[in-house]
Amino acid sequence: MKHTLEELRSGSLLGIRELKISESLEKFPQEIFTLCESLELLDLSGNKLDDLPDLSRLKKLKIAFFSQNRFRKIPNVFKECSHLFMLGFKSNCIEEFAEDILPLSISWLILTDNKLTELPNSIGKLTKLQKFPLAGNRLTSLPNSMKNLQNLELLRLSANNFTKIPDFLGDLPKLAWLAFSGNPCAPSKKSHSKIVAFDDLEMDKLLGEGASGKIYRAHSKEFKKIVAVKLFKGAITSDGYAKDEMNAYLAAGKHKNLINVLAKLEHNHLGVILEFIKPTFINLGNPPDFQSCSRDRYKNGFSLKSKDIYKIAQAIASAVAHLHSQGLIHGDLYAHNILVNSEYEVYLGDFGAATFYDKKDIFLEKLEVLAFGNLLDDLLGYCEDKENTLYDKLVELRNTTSQKNVKKRPLFRELEF
Repeated sequence: MKHTLEELRSGSLLGIRELKISESLEKFPQEIFTLCESLELLDLSGNKLDDLPDLSRLKKLKIAFFSQNRFRKIPNVFKECSHLFMLGFKSNCIEEFAEDILPLSISWLILTDNKLTELPNSIGKLTKLQKFPLAGNRLTSLPNSMKNLQNLELLRLSANNFTKIPDFLGDLPKLAWLAFSGNPCAPSKKSHSKIVAFDDLEMDKLLGEGASGKIYRAHSKEFKKIVAVKLFKGAITSDGYAKDEMNAYLAAGKHKNLINVLAKLEHNHLGVILEFIKPTFINLGNPPDFQSCSRDRYKNGFSLKSKDIYKIAQAIASAVAHLHSQGLIHGDLYAHNILVNSEYEVYLGDFGAATFYDKKDIFLEKLEVLAFGNLLDDLLGYCEDKENTLYDKLVELRNTTSQKNVKKRPLFRELEF
């Protein structure tokens, strides 16, 4: 729910826990401090702010968003906000990130689409940090202090200037979701896909929308059938460039548990034509929220039998093993990117965070093996029947793929089902 500056000034918002104002503000409204005793979430995205006052009076502040403003540096105003765990400055003009200006409570820091060339060495003190989207900056390296981020689970380095991915990432015990497409160190692969004109399509209803684009149902005269069409926005998302996602779709190759790519659209349209998946397939889970941070959520009453979990796990492991045989990290291996039907037939989708890599760097695959282990851990928590050998086997598989020592984890092709 959005609020207005007029409402804030009238006093009618006293006691609220969440405040969202987007009115092209050029100055921070001082009236926000009348909410000191209650405010937990502050969202001033979509304004024209370039500075902030000391926010230490907002003693209960937990989440703060300042996306799409005009900040050139991260303001030194949060240090005393001891409950702040989520901070977002997406799509500003940030070039400067000074040392020791953030509270140690931060677990989710969003700096996507800025102009950062380096990070402060003090970033390594944020040992509670779990999610760190940095796509769309100008970084060439990461501070060695980041090896202290033993709780870091998700890292987005796409669309920067890295010539090498730091080796210490392979020593972080919880890092499971990594993306670095759109960097000099990420190999590029050309595909020889069929090209179809946009005019070939009779566009129908919108099926879904994500950060990188929209998916439509359409009829293709070329293929003489109903297809799905993903049209990319072309902007930088939290995962990277849309064109890199498109290239990953095209280069992924065919596998029974991947949605088949039929063609790409002609050069003046950034998009792909996909096999249409019946509406009987639904998302296995829902994306993480503020509270779950890096783990998916599941609908009320969700449960699975051990044989169903086994079927899902086997299909996903096979699909991801295929991707890695192509030198491709999925990067976003989550239940919300998995489609299932009532028979637990499976499709893995969404290549927004996919990255080509040199297969000699096997630690990169072993990071994704942990994402698979996390998925298993989630699903086993909803298992109906835990007193059988199949459940025990799944627990063993979860434990094997979730080892803290990255080097000891198996590769996907080595998993035993």
